[in-house]
Formats: sequence, C-alpha cells, structure tokens
Amino acid sequence: MRHRLWAVAGGAAALALLTATGAHAEGEGDVRVTKTVVNKGGNVIVGTAKTVTFPIAVTIKDDSGAKKITHLSTFNKSNGYGFFTWNGDSSCVRKSSTTSVCTGTMTADPAWIADSDDIDSNRIAGVWQVNATVNANDGDYWISDHIAEYKVKRAAQLTTDATPEPVARGAQLTVKGKLSRANWEDLKYHGYPGQSVRLQFRGTGAAHYSTVKTVKTDNLGRLSTKVTASAAGSWRWYFPGTTTTSLKVSAGDAVTLK
Repeated sequence: MRHRLWAVAGGAAALALLTATGAHAEGEGDVRVTKTVVNKGGNVIVGTAKTVTFPIAVTIKDDSGAKKITHLSTFNKSNGYGFFTWNGDSSCVRKSSTTSVCTGTMTADPAWIADSDDIDSNRIAGVWQVNATVNANDGDYWISDHIAEYKVKRAAQLTTDATPEPVARGAQLTVKGKLSRANWEDLKYHGYPGQSVRLQFRGTGAAHYSTVKTVKTDNLGRLSTKVTASAAGSWRWYFPGTTTTSLKVSAGDAVTLK
C-alpha cells in the first residue's frame, strides 16, 4: 500500500537561502536559525537505483550557544510529499560562543519512492522546502518552517550518435540521440518528449564546444538532425535541464573527415 512518508507540518542554477525572518516559526528564548544550505548549494538529483544522501547545514545562534538539531524534514513545497529520511543525528561545528553550524544528513533509496505517497511519485520532483527544530544549551528551542528552498530533480540520460563515420568534407552528417529521464514509479528511464536540446560541436584541438543548433525531442524523446561536415571533431547534445529534471550532457562522438 502506498503511504505518505512526509506531510506538510505546522510546527525542506538552484538554491535559495532563506532566514528565519522569512519563515513561520515559534519557540522559546532567543535561539534562531540564521542560514540554511542544502546539498552545499546544489540541486539534489535522484535516479532509479543509487541511494542518494545529502547534507543540510543549519546555522544556529543563541546567547548560550547552539546545541543541536532535534527535528529535520524536507518535502515538496507545493504538494507536501517527500521521500527523504533523517536518522536523527546532527553534527555541530562551533563558529563562535553564540553560533554553530549543525548538519544533518538526508537519505533516500529510489526503491522507497513509489511507496512514499498516494499520487504519481514523479509529481514530487521540483521545488522543496526544509523545516527544522533547533535547541540551545540553555534549553531554548525554535521550530522553524520553510527555512530553505532547493530543487529535487529526476536524473536524465542523453546519448549521441553521428553518422556516417568518417564523412566526406561538405557532406551531410546525421546526428541522432535520445533524452530520457528517471521514472520514480517503475524505476526505469523513459523518453522525455518536447524538450529543447542543443547540438554542440568541438573541432579537433579546440578547447570548448559551441552550440550549432537547437532541436526538440519527439514523442519518444528522440533527437535527429542533419549538419554539413566542414571539419573533423566531436559532436554532442546538451540538455540544460528543467525545474524537475537534471541538466545532462552526452558523451562526445568523434567524427573524422575522409
């Protein structure tokens, strides 16, 4: 049976840092959350097999000194569902007599995801928020909702195939590929239709790729276009990502001239 693992509680390219002044909070005393950083400032990317872990670093200030995080949760900002768990531990690094940075680690095995909600789990990708309760050495505590926002994205895959190889100078070269993304319901990758993907080229000996054109994926996530082969080098596809799906760059396919 599907169940809701995390729900919105009264009292978790890419990261927005919020302070407690912009969040709903309540508690006792002068302890406060002044800053929260999720995954060192990056998006959290979840595929179909690998267990994902990431840190949430919470800066806590109190006149007696910060003690620990006593509650930490994270879930989709819009629908309140989530699938990351916290083991209840936090490690604190003292920055001054009043301030410490306390870090908790969140974990998810993709095999859990489909059982974490009663909707299509793929709808949980997008903007997430963090809630936390923090304690000070003198017994003060603070319950903070919405202390940070970040993005949880479905992992993407992208392939490239340029033919013929080798190709005559000035002849037509066909570059194909496929963009797919993780489906958290069946733990497989499916084609991602209707997405704009950049075809890029790097000439032999050049340091960087340059965009040649932009192509949209078909209803199965496939890409195909023709270009004129004017120089030897490598071709690749570049997908910039979306709010729900990760950026992905394919491996380059080297093509020589004959």
